[in-house]
Amino acid sequence: MVAMKQTSIEPLRRVTAREYLERERSAATKSEYHRGVLVAMAGASPEHNAIVFDMAVSLGLQLRGEPCQGFASDMRVRVPACDKYYYPDIVVVCGEPRYQHLGGIETLLNPTLIVEVLSESTEAADRGDKWICYQTLHSLQTYVLVSQDRVLVEVYQRAERNWIYTTYEDTNQVIALEAILCELRVSEVYARVPIAAAQHEVEPSGVETELEEATK
Repeated sequence: MVAMKQTSIEPLRRVTAREYLERERSAATKSEYHRGVLVAMAGASPEHNAIVFDMAVSLGLQLRGEPCQGFASDMRVRVPACDKYYYPDIVVVCGEPRYQHLGGIETLLNPTLIVEVLSESTEAADRGDKWICYQTLHSLQTYVLVSQDRVLVEVYQRAERNWIYTTYEDTNQVIALEAILCELRVSEVYARVPIAAAQHEVEPSGVETELEEATK
């Protein structure tokens, strides 16, 4: 997720979801919606953009002709249980996409996979409140967090009422995204990020634990 900053659009009142979406239609920069508060999204680093692009290209090639489709950066996702609208870095939906139609604007409701690339200003939210909200989406099967300042990909995969957590810290490892029948090589994720070449490779961790679903 790109860096964000909270902005006050109308100090005396919060905006409605419809007002937010109408603003997004013509806004020069995107904002997320957090229960009536607009949170402006700032520009991303070159490393962030490189990771998103390379992951999107790899997934797009694998999904060609399959019943899943991917979107990068501009696909807005609605989380009704939290009254929030987010812009994940990458979204994949399998089957028929379902959209909220509000004010003539479409927002995705049923993502299967979500990827967020971490930054210093967004990591706490991506690991905390945002992750808790994402878990309320029954369609979501996989949540991926990608560090941009070190080789580290963290994958949460739904297993009934729990989530299986796996880390990847070696550029020789292959990430299995079972829900969308795709694989990603860690070396491909960091192909154009200097830290991948500078960081000493370590033995594959492959650590798996079960985390209870935050929202049931």
